[in-house]
Amino acid sequence: MNIFSFTAEFDSEESCRNHFKSKRDKIGVSCKKCSHKEHYWIKSQWSYECKKCRSRTSLRSGTIMQSSNLSFMIWYKTMFLLTATKKGFSSKEIQRQLGLKRYEPVWAMVHKLRKAMGNRDDRYTLEGMIEMDEGYFTVEASEQEHSTQKAGRGSKTKSNVMVMAESTVLEDIETGKVERQCRYFKAKVLENHQADGTDTALHQAIDSEKTIVFTDKSTSYINIADYVELHISEKSSETTTKETLKWVHITISNAKRNFVGTYHKIKKKYLQLYLNEFIYKLNRRYFGEKIFDRLVIANITGYV
Repeated sequence: MNIFSFTAEFDSEESCRNHFKSKRDKIGVSCKKCSHKEHYWIKSQWSYECKKCRSRTSLRSGTIMQSSNLSFMIWYKTMFLLTATKKGFSSKEIQRQLGLKRYEPVWAMVHKLRKAMGNRDDRYTLEGMIEMDEGYFTVEASEQEHSTQKAGRGSKTKSNVMVMAESTVLEDIETGKVERQCRYFKAKVLENHQADGTDTALHQAIDSEKTIVFTDKSTSYINIADYVELHISEKSSETTTKETLKWVHITISNAKRNFVGTYHKIKKKYLQLYLNEFIYKLNRRYFGEKIFDRLVIANITGYV
C-alpha cells in the first residue's frame, strides 16, 4: 500500500473505525463477562452488546488499542508507516510525521504494535531444516559499563540473540549445484550463554521433533540433539558462514545494519520489540500491501 491508496481509503476517523470493526467482526468478539460469542452492535456507542448478559465491549477493548487516548486515525497512520518500508521508522520520526506534541504516547503505541507483531509470530513454528546461530547486537550502555566491559561473550555493550531460519536445500538436477532457499525466521534475545536458554528458545520455535538443525560447535548447543531428529554441527569457518548458516548470518547482518541506521541506540530490555518488527516484516516480505491488513489483525488478536 502506498501513501496515495492509504489516504484515499482512510480519509477520516470513521473510515478507520469502520475498517477496524469489519476486521474484528470477521475474527469474532467474545464477551469478557460470560464468554458468549453473539453480540448486537450499538453504533451510537461504538460498542458491542452481548446478547446473553447485555454486557458491553468497546471497539478497542481486548485489543492493543485498549485504554489508548489516541485516535483510530493516528493508530492507522502509524501502522501504515511501520509497514510501508523494510527499514521502518523510529518513534521520534513517527511523532514528527504525525505532527504530535508529546513523544511518550507515540513511543508506547509503537512498542505495543511491536509486541503484537511478536505475539503474532509466536503462534507459528518452524519445521523441516533449520539453521541456528547467535548474533551479538549492540545495546545502549552507561559510561561505567563501557569502561568495565570485557571483550567477547561477557561484553556489557552487546546482547546475545538467537536467530533461526527455516531453510530448504535445493539441488539443480542439470548442474548439481546446491542452494538453500529460506522461508521463515525467528529471533529471540537470550539472557545468558547457558544451554538452558538455547534449549528453551529452540523448543518453543520448532513444530516437532522431526526437525534437522544446523549449527556451529558452540557449547550452548550440547543438548539440541535431545529435541530434534538430527543435529548437524560444523566448526565455525568462512564456509560455515557462507553456506551452512547462510540465511542466519544474512539476517543478523541486515538486522544490525537496520538498527544502527534507524534507531542508533537501543536499550537491552527493548531489543526484543525491535527484533519483533524486523522479523515480522521479513516473514511477510512477499505480502505486498496485504501486510498492512495483517498488522491490523495482529492489533486485534495480539493483546496480552
